[in-house]
Amino acid sequence: MIKTPTCRVSLEEFLQLPETEPASEYINSEIFHKPMPQGKHSRLQLQLANAVNNVVEAPKIALALPELRCTFGGYSIVPDVAVFSWQRIPVDDKGNIANAFNTYPDWIIEILSPEQSTTKVTRKILHCLNHGTSLGWLIDPEEYGILIYPPHQQPIFLENESDILPVPDLVKDLHLTLGQLFAWLKL
Repeated sequence: MIKTPTCRVSLEEFLQLPETEPASEYINSEIFHKPMPQGKHSRLQLQLANAVNNVVEAPKIALALPELRCTFGGYSIVPDVAVFSWQRIPVDDKGNIANAFNTYPDWIIEILSPEQSTTKVTRKILHCLNHGTSLGWLIDPEEYGILIYPPHQQPIFLENESDILPVPDLVKDLHLTLGQLFAWLKL
């Protein structure tokens, strides 16, 4: 994340600003620009969202959404992949998916970009966990490893290809190893 040299603004003021490309996030009264996704990041993001949705969307259990603004607990963040249980997906008055998600994701997946601060991304994951998220992943494509953040527990680092990736109960039918995840980077 790249910090924008700007004065502190309120969350309400931030939400009135035009969207940026790549997205900006509001954390602790400061605005940060997310880095532009690169090849490995984009590939993992797409494949993860598709893998989750292939298991849980048709039976209306959950939905994985990439680059979705989530505003809650005084932050406005844009996780790489945000997974919501079906009954928690905001809808508009016509029963369509809402544009504004003023709630936490049930599962947050972040993919570290080379110029991103691990500490700042971890702060986002911890904020989510402190507000109801049931699991966080921090994927490091350069290190071929994943930090798993379960709530109220010490993080777990997975680095072996055979490691089975823990998922929240709402996507319990998703079975994925670390090796399978990083195989998506091979062409």
